[in-house]
Amino acid sequence: MIFTTTLLSRGSIIGSLINKVRQVVAKNQDSSAVPIQIDKQFTPTTTCANRPLAVANLSNSPVQQSKTVEEQVGLPPRPKKPLTPYFRFMREMRPKLIATNPTITTIEVVRQLAKSWVDADTNLKERLQVEFKKDQQVYLEQRTKYDATLTDEQRAGIKQLKKDIGEAKERRQLRKRVKELGRPKKPASAFLRFIISERVNTPQTPQQTYREWHQKTTAKWSRLSDAEKAVYIQETRKELEIYKKAISVWEEKMIRLGHIDVVRHGNLIDPPEPKTRKAQPVKEK
Repeated sequence: MIFTTTLLSRGSIIGSLINKVRQVVAKNQDSSAVPIQIDKQFTPTTTCANRPLAVANLSNSPVQQSKTVEEQVGLPPRPKKPLTPYFRFMREMRPKLIATNPTITTIEVVRQLAKSWVDADTNLKERLQVEFKKDQQVYLEQRTKYDATLTDEQRAGIKQLKKDIGEAKERRQLRKRVKELGRPKKPASAFLRFIISERVNTPQTPQQTYREWHQKTTAKWSRLSDAEKAVYIQETRKELEIYKKAISVWEEKMIRLGHIDVVRHGNLIDPPEPKTRKAQPVKEK
């Protein structure tokens, strides 16, 4: 019996790093600094101290913070965790590094700061550690008070929203993975083929909204005779037969390669073994 496997992704780890770095960049936005260019060919790695170097899409532009889960359910934002000593070090040293070299790229900034952190003075690290612990204690007190104000219904709402967000993220990752692996595309339905043809035959006028045009086209489809609809239905059926063969071959290939998570669940269950018939006793004549 073959079962589906959970798609493991590093997206959550990298995403957490991106948010942390962006917070530091946003807090230290220098309007007089020259915009930093991004090296899109750079691949994030780590230093000998396991410090993250950077991400390719980090920019020097102001960051618009998205709403927290609590804010999305209508609650005040929860207290924010304090920056770790490493990110405090980066917050202090980044403006000085850019001031001495305005044309330096973002990736190189984080690369040099990660290297500098390894060789940083012990007293500096201890000071940042003390500041972090002090802010951490304040955060824990604020978080305790915040959690105490939440009702059971609000906690359930937050938990459900987090679950929905996680499931939506998994679906996006799976769609992206399926696309990268070259899954055959399902053919358009007869109705969608009609909509596409109407975009050419009777396009939307400047006075029409898309919704008005779509409603008018849908009404036109409902007035078509069976013979007129059969033209589009036949095209869909013809391509659907080709699609079924292609998707079957593709899914077999994915199973062989170990990409079980992209295969439809119904195709992962081995058919039951045929039941053996019991031998009928021979009657004596």
